[in-house]
Amino acid sequence: MSTPVHPATRIGHIHLKVADLDRAIGFYSGVMGFELTQRYGRQAAFLSAGGYHHHIGLNTWESLGGPQPPRRATGLYHTAFLYPDRASLADALRRVVTAGIALDGAADHGVSEAIYLRDPDGNGVELYRDRPESEWPRDADGALHMVNAPLDLEALLAEAPAT
Repeated sequence: MSTPVHPATRIGHIHLKVADLDRAIGFYSGVMGFELTQRYGRQAAFLSAGGYHHHIGLNTWESLGGPQPPRRATGLYHTAFLYPDRASLADALRRVVTAGIALDGAADHGVSEAIYLRDPDGNGVELYRDRPESEWPRDADGALHMVNAPLDLEALLAEAPAT
C-alpha cells in the first residue's frame, strides 16, 4: 500500500484551454466574479479570489477558435469552486441565474450543497459549499453516508445577500 499524500495538500488552481479568451474572461470574471490579475495579450489570462496570484488560468495557445469537446469524451468532468458559506453560494447562484446561464443540475449531498453548470467552452463547473463535518450524514457504524437529494434552489436564492 502506498503512503497517503500529506493531509494539507490542496488543488491550487485550474488552467483551461478556451476558444475565445474574452468570452471566457466574461464568464469567470463578469458572471462568477473572479478578479483578473494578469493578462498576456490576447492569448492568456489569470483570475483569482481575494488577491491570490491565480485560481484560474485561461489560454488559447492550442485552442483558439476550437470546438467544444464532445460530452462523451474523456477529459475534465468539472472544476469545483468551494464557497465559504451558504450565503456566498446563494450569491453565486444569483449571478448565474441573472446571466441567464442554464443549470445542468443541483444536489444536496448531505456533506455539501452543489450547483452544476457549463462554462462557455462546455467545461463542467460545480459551485458548492461544505457543511460542517459535525453535520455530515453517517450510518449506524459511523461511516460517511453521502446522498444525492434535490437542492431547493428557491430557498438558496432567498439567502443571497442584497446587491
